[in-house]
Amino acid sequence: MPPSHSNVPLGTCTPGFSGTITSFSPNADAETASIIDRLREMGFSEDLGVEVLHQNPFGKDPIAVKVGSMTLALRRAEANLIEVVPT
Repeated sequence: MPPSHSNVPLGTCTPGFSGTITSFSPNADAETASIIDRLREMGFSEDLGVEVLHQNPFGKDPIAVKVGSMTLALRRAEANLIEVVPT
């Protein structure tokens, strides 16, 4: 896979980014696994398209992402648990 299509954490992406969710953080301890479960309950799932819509003007929390027809706000630490590949 070319470098431009490698997995990146969603929390590192800037507004205008669109991609596909490929996986969740593989290094999940109990607390992280709980957050990943909550993200899945919110609608994040592998093979879904995701788009970064907005971010705090200073580049910090939160970021707004669109998954399917939903728009959700996430902390960057949470978004960094989601691995995406650009489309």
